[in-house]
Amino acid sequence: MHSNPAKNHSLVGPEAASERTLYPYVTGTSVVAIKYKDGILMAADMGGSYGSTLRYKSVERLKLIGKHSLLGASGEMSDFQEILRNLDELILYDNMWDDGNSLGPKEVHSYLTRMMYNRRNKFDPLWNSLVLGGVKNGQKYLGMVSMIGVNFEDDHVATGFGNHLARPILRDEWHENLTFEEGVKLLEKCMRVLLYRDRSAVNKLQIAKITEVGVTISQPYSLKTFWGYSAFHNPTVGAEGSW
Repeated sequence: MHSNPAKNHSLVGPEAASERTLYPYVTGTSVVAIKYKDGILMAADMGGSYGSTLRYKSVERLKLIGKHSLLGASGEMSDFQEILRNLDELILYDNMWDDGNSLGPKEVHSYLTRMMYNRRNKFDPLWNSLVLGGVKNGQKYLGMVSMIGVNFEDDHVATGFGNHLARPILRDEWHENLTFEEGVKLLEKCMRVLLYRDRSAVNKLQIAKITEVGVTISQPYSLKTFWGYSAFHNPTVGAEGSW
């Protein structure tokens, strides 16, 4: 008797149930974060791209984790939701001990590096680049982890196009005694450059700060822009062989 091929390859079979993100669908672009005098500042826009279409304009990509950590994410938004679910379980399990201690940013960052690298080894990665910052016991911490588990700690970090366009600005202008106002101004400068140069960026962003006192995530707002530069009007002038 011949088997039914349609039945063997059913979309609701166990093979389909085990699949995860094979290709990113709804994605967010760059996250930029810096240390400043009192803590950590982090910025991200609120665009969610469906392929090359800016489909969603109110996607929040900055989230509080526990008492001491702030997380920002680029990449696939459904995978970011899965990461947040895992972190909620981690924080809940830690709170259940009721021992007066709580996970700090260094511990949460370490957990994220192991989770991302573990999924990479299963050839089933979570399609995100993550920025994790926080303050605990007066110690500021800022690190990032890529979708394959590559991670590091630094005084300023960025994901996506921010690695190419924002970090050169940060290398030139960042210093460890930045005030809150100076830090916000520096992040806005980076986000403005990304808005001009990154097709996936939108002019609607949030900036979050975390200190020993707690976390504040701003209401969405837009930057002042100027599109009258001559290079914008005729971007291919002098470019030999261009269209």
